[in-house]
Formats: sequence, structure tokens, C-alpha cells
Amino acid sequence: MAQLNEQKAAQRLIRSRERVADHGEVFTPAWMVEAMLDLVKDESERIDSRFLEPACGSGNFLVHVLQRKLAAVEIKFGKSDFEKRHYALLGLMCIYGIELLADNMIECRANLIEIFADYLKLNPSDNLYRAALVVLSVNLVQGDALTMKTHDGEPISFAEWGYLGKGKFQRRDFRLDVLTGSSAFSAEGSLFAHLGKHEIFKPIRTYPTMTVNTLAAAYENVPEEAK
Repeated sequence: MAQLNEQKAAQRLIRSRERVADHGEVFTPAWMVEAMLDLVKDESERIDSRFLEPACGSGNFLVHVLQRKLAAVEIKFGKSDFEKRHYALLGLMCIYGIELLADNMIECRANLIEIFADYLKLNPSDNLYRAALVVLSVNLVQGDALTMKTHDGEPISFAEWGYLGKGKFQRRDFRLDVLTGSSAFSAEGSLFAHLGKHEIFKPIRTYPTMTVNTLAAAYENVPEEAK
């Protein structure tokens, strides 16, 4: 395992040297990621807190966020397999990333699903594993966080996932550019705070409630590179 990690680190270093001039690509070491997450320790260890990494690379930050969320799941729900599985999925649902480079995005998805599957001892044929891949195909977007557009020029949108209990989830989609505008307008004390309730800040789509099996059924629609 140690040798494999060293090989991955060497590959990333070489790849970074080749692309740093074009994309400013850097990889944050694990110790620094942990130190930065400790600055927001309570949020990073809350299962339903939402994290967006606008240049997620291969997932250095998101991997550590997921590990912290799963540790919180184990503490709170470790004695109930049903609750553990559903709250672990909720933790994954609350992690988002944008990445410009396709190979980084593929690696990021792979890293996150590996951690999730290892924690719950899942096989690729399990419905929960497939449901998690569907979530990652939605939450991790290949695109440009500066322009807030996908790699094919469409506006970036993200799903707001919520756990309703008893195995049921709710999904609502929002456009990223609208969300950032909403954040500015609804700031406390802002002259435009009332606009936070304006209809333009409503979701662009609301889905019927769904279960793990419902999500898993959408696996066939996931692009091949996201599987």
C-alpha cells in the first residue's frame, strides 16, 4: 500500500509539472488539508454540512471531508445498519466539486467512491454503491468555476439533497450562478435581503422523493466515465 501511494504521488508530481504552466495545477498535501479543515472543525464533522471545492483536482480536500463525515456517521449511527447506510449516503450527497480537467475528475470520483464503499463494505453490484455513483455523477462537475459553466458550455447546476428519514431522500436542483447571487443578496443587513425569497432563487427542478433503489435505477443513465 505504501509503495502504491508513493507511485501515485510521483505520477501526480510529474503530471503537475507538465500542466502547471497551463492550469496552475497544484496538489495540497494531506497534513495541510487537515489543518485547514480544523479551522472549520465543527462544520467539517457535521454529516449534513455542504462543502464545495471549486477546483477539486483528484479530491484531496473532498476525500478528507468525506472521511470526517463518515467518522461522524459511525459515532452517531454505527449501531444501526439502516441509519448508518442512509446517513453515510447523505454525507456523500453534501460534497460537491468542480474540476476543469477530465482525468482529475475521473480520479476524484474514484477516490470518493472507494472510501464510501470501503466504509460500508459495498460491492459494485450493490444498489447503495450504484446510488452513490449516481450522486457523484451529479455532485462532481467537469467545468470552470470562474465562468460557472460545464466543459460543454452549459450553466453549472447542483443538486440540494436532503434526507427525510425512513430511507427517503429529496432532491432539488439549483443553478450555481443563481446561488452565488442569492448569497450576496440575502446577506444579513443587506439592502436587498428581501430578494433572498425572490422567485429567481427557487430551484430549477424539484424531484419526487426517492430511495436508494430509486437512485440505483438511474445508474444506467450515468455517463461511462463517471462509473
